Amino acid sequence: MAKLLTEMLKGTLEGIVLAHLAGRPAYGYEITARLREQGFADIAEGTVYALLTRLEKRGLVDTEKVPSESGPPRKVHALNTEGLRYLDEFWDTWGFLAERLEELRGAGAGGGVRAGEGTGGA
Repeated sequence: MAKLLTEMLKGTLEGIVLAHLAGRPAYGYEITARLREQGFADIAEGTVYALLTRLEKRGLVDTEKVPSESGPPRKVHALNTEGLRYLDEFWDTWGFLAERLEELRGAGAGGGVRAGEGTGGA
């Protein structure tokens, strides 16, 4: 499951991070810690920092250096208007995909039997 989760996260991590920033601005380590608390235990800090840099270059987040009591200034990222628009599109797309996948699962397209459950047939 870990490999499949990693592959699926590649396409969704951007939206997940933007969703976190929709709640309030945050710096990279803070976002990583929140993701880990929510069960994304294998998320590497470097992955989040690289993603934040890409989001900044694409104009989806604004950044500000904020003094830190425990070290160098922190780069705090905030969702801007373009990022909010992108996040809305992400949620619309996610909803579309989730509905289609649930339909497939309900139709028995390979999702009706989970690993280890067997078919019960003789």
